[in-house]
Amino acid sequence: METRPVAVVTGASSGIGRASARRLAADGFEVFCAARRTERVEELAQEIDGRAVTCDVTRPSDLAALAEVVGDRLDVLVVNAGGALGMDTVAQANLDEWRAMFETNVIGATATIQALLPALTGAQGVLITIGSTSGLVAYEGAGGYCGAKFAEHAMMASLRLELVDQPVRICEILPGLVQSDEFSLVRFHGDEQRAAKVYEGVDPLQQEDVADCVAFVASRPAHVNIDQLVVRPRAQAAAHKLHRVTG
Repeated sequence: METRPVAVVTGASSGIGRASARRLAADGFEVFCAARRTERVEELAQEIDGRAVTCDVTRPSDLAALAEVVGDRLDVLVVNAGGALGMDTVAQANLDEWRAMFETNVIGATATIQALLPALTGAQGVLITIGSTSGLVAYEGAGGYCGAKFAEHAMMASLRLELVDQPVRICEILPGLVQSDEFSLVRFHGDEQRAAKVYEGVDPLQQEDVADCVAFVASRPAHVNIDQLVVRPRAQAAAHKLHRVTG
């Protein structure tokens, strides 16, 4: 019996993470679905014939347990856990929310990579982070989220230089406006009306569009590295430049 290649997706309980887990499973991977919400990842794992791991990327013990269950071979690691909180100006920033964004998007991403890099390198695998175009261009009301995504982007650039002599690929997918399950709802603290306004008058990316990008990067031959893949809806020229149809 042929062994399936192995993938880990963090933040797999919803949105881009869940869509990526489904797509990789459809492409023949055994997917470890990692997220904090046990019931959700168990349901997903059952659906895609994968494996569920309850994991908070800000908890070292959870990451150690994830690495233990994955073992010494990992072909694809999708570092997706993260998110945005609020739209405060820098002058009025909620520092607790800023700390949370840096803890998940930057520290959590780095800790995940540290825990699983040996298995990834051993398999000559590919590391894919789900960053954001907010990590390329700042905009008003997003200093905390942009700052975290800029930092994640810088971390990946450094890692690519540091591992150039190692058999592992370092790739970033940087989406623009994506209508995922919970991103804006979480950002606006459950305010459904405000979250819905983010997508009014525009045809945004869907989470499956980003999952397609994950599958493309994961399927490249071992000598091909997609350093950065920037993907936006047609109506978006930059994180802060969006054409909306009104009326």
